Amino acid sequence: MAKIDSTDPAQPTQGSEKIQIVQRVVAQLSWAHNVILIQKLKDMPTRFWYARQVISQGWSRDTLSLMIKSHAHKRQGAALTNFDMQLPEAHAQLARDTLKDPYIFDFLTLDKPFRERELEASLVEHLEQFLLELGAGFAFVGRQVHLDIAEEDFYIDLLFYHLQLRSFVVVDLKIGPFKPEYAGKINFYCNVVDDRLKHDTDHPTIGLILCQDKNKVVAEYALRGMSKLIGVSEYELTRALPESLKSVLPTIEEIEAELGTDIEKMFDD
Repeated sequence: MAKIDSTDPAQPTQGSEKIQIVQRVVAQLSWAHNVILIQKLKDMPTRFWYARQVISQGWSRDTLSLMIKSHAHKRQGAALTNFDMQLPEAHAQLARDTLKDPYIFDFLTLDKPFRERELEASLVEHLEQFLLELGAGFAFVGRQVHLDIAEEDFYIDLLFYHLQLRSFVVVDLKIGPFKPEYAGKINFYCNVVDDRLKHDTDHPTIGLILCQDKNKVVAEYALRGMSKLIGVSEYELTRALPESLKSVLPTIEEIEAELGTDIEKMFDD
């Protein structure tokens, strides 16, 4: 029989016990945080999930609002990984929960087309917001971390250390869709970090490939034979407009036609 986690409101528990758990969580939040949760979230399990994130990650009111707007609860733990094949179930779940899909980098202003180095530099420039999007536990180690391997030079785009997992996290940034060779490259980086940087008490290094389109089927095949822990996620610089909103917004042609009509009327008058 599956063990019931009494901290998860989605699991069946005794009514009074469930109420007590919710009350304890609510009591740890500020009045303003509770107001935001009540106003923006009607589903109780979802509201409770955000409440626990506020406590564990120390979100401000503005951050809470941003996370709700970007549907953080749907993105958390959604990255494509090979963790289940490499880790015991409990540790695999913990590791999965540290990654998101997609990551939202709408705090960046980059003109298309942009290069990987420009994306990398912008993320480091906005490091506080980047770390906030990555989530609690990520500590920044370095950018373009140099690896000298057999008299050849290699550079890790971004290197982090996760305090809860006790693991280094190698981040490889890519423009465009995922390609199978990316998995081999980050597997190589994880091997080197495990050999040269990892302490005996650290857990194995995790590799995270961030691309604009992960192509799930291709990524699954690419990760299947890899020995290192690797995740693949997409990133977005700005969220796409919902289809319902797109339908009510005028096109460029409609705006130009409307402006042209207004100008004609102005001169006719």
